[in-house]
Amino acid sequence: MSTARMENPVILGLSTQNGQMRGSVKPAGGPGGGGGGPQTTQPAPVKPSSTVNNGNSQPAPTANTIIKPGDDWKKNLKLPPKDLRMRTSDVTATKGNEFEDYCLKRELLMGIFEMGWEKPSPIQEESIPIALSGRDILARAKNGTGKSGAYLIPLLERIDLKKDSIQALVIVPTRELALQVSQICIQVSKHMGGVKVMATTGGTNLRDDILRLDETVHVVIATPGRILDLIKKGVAKVNQVQMIVLDEADKLLSQDFVQMMEELLSYLAKQRQILLYSATFPLSVQKFMNSHLQKPYEINLMEELTLKGVTQYYAYVTERQKVHCLNTLFSRLQINQSIIFCNSSQRVELLAKKISQLGYSCFYIHAKMRQEHRNRVFHDFRNGLCRNLVCTGRFGHLGLAINLITYDDRFNLKGIEEQLGTEIKPIPSSIDKSLYVAEYHSESGEEVKL
Repeated sequence: MSTARMENPVILGLSTQNGQMRGSVKPAGGPGGGGGGPQTTQPAPVKPSSTVNNGNSQPAPTANTIIKPGDDWKKNLKLPPKDLRMRTSDVTATKGNEFEDYCLKRELLMGIFEMGWEKPSPIQEESIPIALSGRDILARAKNGTGKSGAYLIPLLERIDLKKDSIQALVIVPTRELALQVSQICIQVSKHMGGVKVMATTGGTNLRDDILRLDETVHVVIATPGRILDLIKKGVAKVNQVQMIVLDEADKLLSQDFVQMMEELLSYLAKQRQILLYSATFPLSVQKFMNSHLQKPYEINLMEELTLKGVTQYYAYVTERQKVHCLNTLFSRLQINQSIIFCNSSQRVELLAKKISQLGYSCFYIHAKMRQEHRNRVFHDFRNGLCRNLVCTGRFGHLGLAINLITYDDRFNLKGIEEQLGTEIKPIPSSIDKSLYVAEYHSESGEEVKL
């Protein structure tokens, strides 16, 4: 039996020194398919072309292709393999626009196409032209729908390379998201002739950040606490910032961060553009919008929070049955990779140990680990070096989301359904493979008996 592609992990939610654990290898696919074994080959990541990870220099391209007037510049592009994964209406329900319609710099277009972005997604269609006009934006969009490109493309288009100052800030709630966004920003801007991108987050060496800011930086992607610390020390000069983006604004404006965000904005010029992207619009976002955004353009492309490529189920189990239930899922489902979520760092390490004892390869990641270990685990998992990842966050774009809950959690499940605007059904006795196995997306699909 063939294994599912790595793009479609099964996402398992539990209410319950380097993050790498390995059990004895089990064969891929069929019974024991969740264990180690032959991995799907993944293309090697493209090396960054500018500066990222708190200012550590990365090799820049040796030479940019010179495009002369009249040349067919698209012939010189180094396009990635075509993405053949199933796409849902979250990204396909477009108006038919092209990236060229927005009058972007050719060098920026080259980076966009070399990322494999063929046409703008719905959130990009709505956001890019408005952001280019300089208007504030309040956008409600899901993760995995092209949201990063929706703000990075207009942000990069408006960068003035003649100015040696910070011109744009992207604020995100987590270190992993900061590194992810900075890598995308570097790749998209690699033909633009010297856009300097810097990622700075808590848990990393502050001295490295200070040294990096002595050099030219145009775009800073940061977590709130670290960038505010650098501003207060007089190291990060943000008086010429013309655009600030709040990605996952609902988290950034929660009680944990809202005071920092208010203080951060006080250091910026009054004539700045604010772009808010959020999956939910709690009162904190509404209050912030009323205080700081000037006649924002509102975008709402969401009928429900759950991505259309994710099918959610729940199963009632006792606490002691959860590991046994996981073992059953691993053996009965055609899983290539799974992501398993817990609600505490202690549970993450304990569960990862139990999974490895069952004979399955397993990595884990949580907030108490050193940043370099988190980065390595996340990188290795994405490249297919391990089948199972236990962590405390929540992410995933395609596949199954199976929530293992106790009877006492039933009211929490109801609250989640109301918040996400979706229905989470009991796990059936058979699951259609077309819901989570890439090879079956275009076929009628066969069912797996549980």
